[in-house]
Amino acid sequence: SCCYLSRRLNQLSSHDPLWKRHCKKYWLISEEEKSQRNQSWKAIFISTYSDLGRYIRYYATLKKAWDDLEKYLGQRCPRMIGSLKESVREEDLDAVEAQIGCKLPDDYRCSFRIHNGQKLVVPGLMGSMALSNHYRSEDLLDIDTAAGGFQQRLGLKQCLPLTFCIHTGLSQYMALESVEGRNKYEIFYQCPDQMARNPSAIDMFITGTSYLEWFTSYVNKVVTGGYPIIRDQIFRYVHDKECVATTGDITVSVSTSFLPELSSVHPPHYFFTYRIRIEMSKDALPEKACQLDSRYWRITNAKGDVEEVQGPGVVGEFPIISPGRVYEYTSCTTFSTTSGYMEGYYTFHCLYYKDKFFNVTIPRFHMVCPTFKVSTARMETNHNEYVVDEDEDSTDTDEYEDRRRVLDIPAPSGRCPRHT
Repeated sequence: SCCYLSRRLNQLSSHDPLWKRHCKKYWLISEEEKSQRNQSWKAIFISTYSDLGRYIRYYATLKKAWDDLEKYLGQRCPRMIGSLKESVREEDLDAVEAQIGCKLPDDYRCSFRIHNGQKLVVPGLMGSMALSNHYRSEDLLDIDTAAGGFQQRLGLKQCLPLTFCIHTGLSQYMALESVEGRNKYEIFYQCPDQMARNPSAIDMFITGTSYLEWFTSYVNKVVTGGYPIIRDQIFRYVHDKECVATTGDITVSVSTSFLPELSSVHPPHYFFTYRIRIEMSKDALPEKACQLDSRYWRITNAKGDVEEVQGPGVVGEFPIISPGRVYEYTSCTTFSTTSGYMEGYYTFHCLYYKDKFFNVTIPRFHMVCPTFKVSTARMETNHNEYVVDEDEDSTDTDEYEDRRRVLDIPAPSGRCPRHT
């Protein structure tokens, strides 16, 4: 607008190199793309702005996240790329807003102008988790499927699903309005209050404060190797780099994950899974080969209550470790407190000197439940109806099965190898 006031200002505003900086900063336009479009930088900026101008605060961040994710998946999980959908149009997003009667946040709309989520396939873009007979894989829903799942019922009023797992029915929701104790645009896993008579009593495990923060933080974890790729799937295990212990030639490291679909705020039952990696240095002498005989665990909850568990092998196996070999396994535990930690050791015997035994340290690893909010429906009800004994930790498999029935989750045909 200012360029019309002065001939000199008009000349300056038409100086193409000035627009190059803005094209790269706001729209991530490369030299190669400019050459293909055969337009000036100014023309490219103006045409792009006419289409995506309302998203100028978010576009570069989200486009970079999508580009980084596609590049990483192309190298590590190429079959997942084929499940991504093309972008949607502005009028499609406007139609969804009219359908659900709520405005969509601009960062969410911007992301779907780049990719319209993914097809309902396995593996899901938003990560997987496998444990015994339990499996979860979350898809990023396309806009039409998300709109079809928009909630108006009490407990999830004006909430839009972002993800969905076809195996568990688990979704992450985004609140489109500040109702029922939620903040606007907050993202969460729903958690029905198992001790409430009111079906609208739904607690929430918070996973994000906005779509931009939620999506970009997840992508950053993926592309930086924070989440491991296992069998062409993104597994949402978190590894603390300090959670490593080396005994002689053997190194033990641990990563953990919280499972919201098997957890409950009321009653307090927080379910965690952990993945342990046991590795012998490739420089170790051949006679250092050994076999795992038993394990010992010391388990401490947030109240300081301690339990000790000892048993043969791990997950029913007695792995042999030799130079350069890696053995990994997955197990799980639950706490009645929102956090706790485990530590212990494995006992090995040497294969060349069968009467020689030694212990290998398992580093202390902490498990912490995500931030959660209790249901406003529960808070408005007489608290005397809910008597919860939070002193008792669930530590044996039989009680695990009982707790699953309390949570109204179908018991698996096998048993979870807990504390193994």
